[in-house]
Amino acid sequence: MLNKYTAVRLLVFALLILTGCQKPAATTQPETPLTTLAFGSCNREDLPQPLWEPILKNEPQVWVWLGDNIYGDSYDMNVLQQKYEMVKAEPGYRQLMATSEIIGVWDDHDYGLNDGGKEYEMKEQSSQLFWDFIGEPANSPRRQQEGVYSSHTYGPSNSQVKVILLDSRYHRDSLARINRVYQVNRTGDILGEEQWRWLEQELRNSKAKVNIIGNGIQVLPEEQVFEKWANFPAARKRLLDLIAASGANGVILLSGDRHIAEISKTNLAGMRYPLYEVTSSGLTHVYSGAAREPNKYRVGELIKQLNFGILNFNWSHNQVKVEMLIKGENDTTLLKETVVY
Repeated sequence: MLNKYTAVRLLVFALLILTGCQKPAATTQPETPLTTLAFGSCNREDLPQPLWEPILKNEPQVWVWLGDNIYGDSYDMNVLQQKYEMVKAEPGYRQLMATSEIIGVWDDHDYGLNDGGKEYEMKEQSSQLFWDFIGEPANSPRRQQEGVYSSHTYGPSNSQVKVILLDSRYHRDSLARINRVYQVNRTGDILGEEQWRWLEQELRNSKAKVNIIGNGIQVLPEEQVFEKWANFPAARKRLLDLIAASGANGVILLSGDRHIAEISKTNLAGMRYPLYEVTSSGLTHVYSGAAREPNKYRVGELIKQLNFGILNFNWSHNQVKVEMLIKGENDTTLLKETVVY
């Protein structure tokens, strides 16, 4: 039996089909500095969706999906499509679509295979459903590439923000799990050579003051036992070395997946500023396990409440102050860190 939330979304979806509603064009203009970007992950389509109201209250110009945007977990593309449509029928999300530019990337559950990588047989078909959900034009070159990675630049030349979104599923090597603990694949890859080359060009050629790199799984944390870049130490080292060597300004990492929120920070050799990672996960549900979890890079507290992320950009002269916020229900601020570039 459908719960009341699922029933409401299906009803709204049916009305949308009848009225022929379409996703509006992006509203962000190149000459307008980006001041507010919002992001989140882990959005189960059949659960209550209480965070769209506080997200809208922040008036983000851009919304970034960071994966598990639905819980599809299927080889049947009709199942994934129906669940995407349920999200698009959510009234709060529809309002966000009308007022913000929507971009994003996937993780395993919207990819279609729990904990999956390159072995997923339906990844090409699933890619097209993801692009449909994001609103990528039918003739976009991105629909022809292997993986759903993308980059987006906002603002005039003297105050640009670039958002680089990585696909950490399509080309990912296998990862074993023993007694529910993920093992280490020391030589395994995550991105695939074509995406690595693309990422290097995006970073080295970037003129942006701030460069945001988002993907589904955590990059900096090493001690947690769940999926993370540290399970692929060669790939993780390659990513961090590339960031440091690229000379790109103001790199900030964004991630999801974990059903918790936290901010991590480290210093990389060769970088003139600290590298932060903001993990926001749990738009509809959060982790109910241990109250504590080790993370030597964490600054601030571990958050186990429903949450979303906000980056506020305060531009002045030749510098920008970036506020990294984790917020919850009623727009409550749960975490805050500030950096100036």
